[in-house]
Amino acid sequence: MAQGGTTGTERPLKARHVSMISIGGIIGSGLFVGSSAAIAATGPAIVVSYAIAGVLILLVMRMLADMALAAPGAGSFTEHIRLGLGNGAGFVAGWLYWIFWALAIALEGLAGASIIVTWLPAAQAWQIGLLLVLGMTALNLLSVRAFGESEFWLSAIKVAAILLFIAVAAFAVGKGVVGGGGLPAPLYAHGGFAPFGPASIFSGVTAVILALVGAEIITIAAADAQEPGPVIARLTTTLILRVALFYLLSMLLIVSIVPWTEIRPGASPFAMALVAVGAPGVSLVMNIVIIVAVLSCMNSGVYVCSRVLVALADKGEAPAFFGKAGGRGVPVRAILAGSGAAALAVMASVLSAERLFAMLVNATGMVMLIVYLMLVLAHMGFVRRGGESRLPRATGPIVIVAMVAVIASMLVTPGLASQAWAGLATTSLLVLAYLAVRRRSAPAPAAG
Repeated sequence: MAQGGTTGTERPLKARHVSMISIGGIIGSGLFVGSSAAIAATGPAIVVSYAIAGVLILLVMRMLADMALAAPGAGSFTEHIRLGLGNGAGFVAGWLYWIFWALAIALEGLAGASIIVTWLPAAQAWQIGLLLVLGMTALNLLSVRAFGESEFWLSAIKVAAILLFIAVAAFAVGKGVVGGGGLPAPLYAHGGFAPFGPASIFSGVTAVILALVGAEIITIAAADAQEPGPVIARLTTTLILRVALFYLLSMLLIVSIVPWTEIRPGASPFAMALVAVGAPGVSLVMNIVIIVAVLSCMNSGVYVCSRVLVALADKGEAPAFFGKAGGRGVPVRAILAGSGAAALAVMASVLSAERLFAMLVNATGMVMLIVYLMLVLAHMGFVRRGGESRLPRATGPIVIVAMVAVIASMLVTPGLASQAWAGLATTSLLVLAYLAVRRRSAPAPAAG
């Protein structure tokens, strides 16, 4: 299997599959539930935080698109980091990304289990989480086409739910604005638009930027797609519309309907907004939507984990055992490895909830920021070597400064410092692992 794509000439995924797969990676429980904590900590100004984070992520995706179009057969996007920064960076980025998605599968599974367990009180959340991991693993083992088709429909349900929410909420807000003759009171009536001051907007970026990661899955899925180059170019341009629609507009409507002081971390702000406008059957409908979002994100995560591991195996940086595909072109062993790691993480939530699992969770956020930093550095090298890009040359350094500022903010924010340090520790261990691997594979000096 070359670079994590389908074996041979078969490319079973179409543009519509890749489009929805990218959405599957971006929209999980973090949007429908996790956004509540960011709103509670920032107030209505969280909309600006999402806008800033969205611009940063979109610039990074544009850089990735430049490199992917120049080398459409590279496969996993971490291989573009390898091309730009060398094998050491490729090793570290590849394993960081694999770790991130293995943990994301577990976290999404537990998020879904926390809802399902209320319907099945005889079961425990970790048991349901394991069943969800096994279910998405089985789906990925069927075939690449089965994965793509299932992800298309799961993501389509999420998109439909968000569009319906936007329509209902926009109608309610618009009706109130016309009748009241001014801006919705929740935007300014509880301490102002930025109740914690302008600085909170930037600290809010650290909390929301991690919810926007996942768009890079486009380049991984494109390895299994027909005409990967045009697919990547087309989809990266539409990401701007998706982020604006799914995040910015949703958040703006939520804080226009529900006073931010009433939003509790862990509760779905979408459900609270719908209850406030009098929508019927909100609790059940939102729980179903969240479960669909969880399954979709897990489905994408299992796929991504396997393809990244295959790419590492192709480079000799993971056991060659994982690079072999089954009869249907599916990397069975790589899929089982990622799902197995996710299953262990789910069980860790029970065996050592306060220590081991907390450490794993905290590591994920910083991990993606480091990977994105490496991607920006790789693009800067790509441009210096004459690579074609429509972005101004100053874009790379500006994004680097912005991301370093986000990391610095994480290090001094009590609730986020553990994420930063855990991610830095994980990266340091991988650097040491690469040095050990390189030393072991280096040829012995000639005798005499």
